[in-house]
Amino acid sequence: MVLSLHLFAVLHRLKGQGKAASATAQSLVDRFTADMDTVLRETGVGDLSVPNKVRKLVASGASLYETYERAFANGGTALEDEIAGALPGDGNAARAASARVTPYLREIIESLEIQPVQAICEGRLKFPGTRAEGAAQS
Repeated sequence: MVLSLHLFAVLHRLKGQGKAASATAQSLVDRFTADMDTVLRETGVGDLSVPNKVRKLVASGASLYETYERAFANGGTALEDEIAGALPGDGNAARAASARVTPYLREIIESLEIQPVQAICEGRLKFPGTRAEGAAQS
């Protein structure tokens, strides 16, 4: 779920930003799809059923992306509500988790908005709370 939210934030930033951004967005979606295929195979899903499962996951992911786009545009608690609806578990636990993750997602989106699209397309993007490039690691 956390990876999907980061992907949503990047795709949101790249939307409508030209050919290079569109190509980068498609590459990210393609890579995410290939990774889903690999994970399914590594978890023991039969080779014959993997393509069907991947197609369903891709369709579900595209639908969720559009849902998050609309919710983000609507403002208020719409995004938090949609994230809670996508989480497994009972409503209270999902709502509590969504209340914690939604502000972080908004922070990611705001952070990406001030980063140059070209840098993002080149893979030079920063998420809030990550170390700056070249920072010493402990």
